[in-house]
Amino acid sequence: MAPLSELKRDTRSIALNLEDIAGHPALHRYVQEQSLALIRIYEDSPRLASIFATQQRWLMGHVGLAMHFRRDPNDRRKDLTVSRFIEVVHRHAVASRNTADAFIKEMLHYNIAEYVSGGDGRTHPLQPTAATVRTFTGWVLAHLRTLDHLDGGDRLARFLERPDMVARLQPLVADGLLASKPVREPNQTFSLFIWLNNGGIVMDWLMSGIDPDDAGLDRIPTSVVSIGDFARWLKLSRTHLARKLRDAENLGSIGWLGQRGHSVMWVSNTFFQEYMTVQAAKLAIVDAAFDACFPASRIG
Repeated sequence: MAPLSELKRDTRSIALNLEDIAGHPALHRYVQEQSLALIRIYEDSPRLASIFATQQRWLMGHVGLAMHFRRDPNDRRKDLTVSRFIEVVHRHAVASRNTADAFIKEMLHYNIAEYVSGGDGRTHPLQPTAATVRTFTGWVLAHLRTLDHLDGGDRLARFLERPDMVARLQPLVADGLLASKPVREPNQTFSLFIWLNNGGIVMDWLMSGIDPDDAGLDRIPTSVVSIGDFARWLKLSRTHLARKLRDAENLGSIGWLGQRGHSVMWVSNTFFQEYMTVQAAKLAIVDAAFDACFPASRIG
C-alpha cells in the first residue's frame, strides 16, 4: 500500500490498514479529537451511552444493530428477535445466554430498543429506536472524520450525502469487530478497563487530556487530578473506580505525579500505546466497511 503521504495522488479507493493508521505521526492528535467527540455523545445521551458501558455490552449492541439492519422483510427468519439475538451473541462468544437475555430486556426497558409489533417477545421482531440509530451514527461520523484527517479523504462528506448507508456499513463494522483480535483481546491495562462500567469513556477521558507533545514520555501526564470528580462525572462509584485505578497502578500503567488522588495522574507509555493500537484497529475496521459501501475513488 502507498504511504499515507502519497494517497492523495492515488485515484483508487484504498482502505487504510491497522499498520498504516498506527504508524501515522499525527494519530494521537486526531484520535484525541475523536475521543472528545465520543465524550460529547456520552454527555448528550448518558443513559444510552451507559447501556454500552463495557466492551461486552458494546459488542452486544453492535450485534443487535447488525441483525436489525440485515433484516429481510420477505424472510422472517432473519428478524431481530430476543431468541435469535441470544443465539447469535452466544455463537460469537460475546456473552452467555443469560447475560444476552438480561441485556435485551434492559434495552427494551430503557427504550433503546422496541417491539415492532405486540405479542410474544421471543418471536416478534425488535428494532432499535430512532434515538439509538442517531447516536450510533454519531459514532460513525467521529471515526470517518478521523480517517479523513489521516489521508485527506472525503469519507465524511460522502457519508453525509447518503446517511441511509449506515444500514449497510454498520453490519460490516460489527463483523469486523467480532473478528478482530486486537479489539476483542487487547493487552492487559486496556482489558482491565473494558470490564469497568463506562470503561471506554474512562480511557477516552484520560487520553483526551494528554498534551500530544508529551506522548513520547514514559509517564504521560493527563488532566485528571480528583478521582471523586472523575467518578461523579462518569456516574460511577468512587470506590469502584478507585479500585480499578489501583489495579492499573499495580501494573505500572498509571500513577500520580505527587500524592495519590491529589495530583495529576499519569499514564504509562505502554498503556497509551495499547489504547492507540485498539483505536487503530477500530478505525481500520470502519474504513474497510466504508470502502465496501462506497467503492468509488474517494481521493484524487
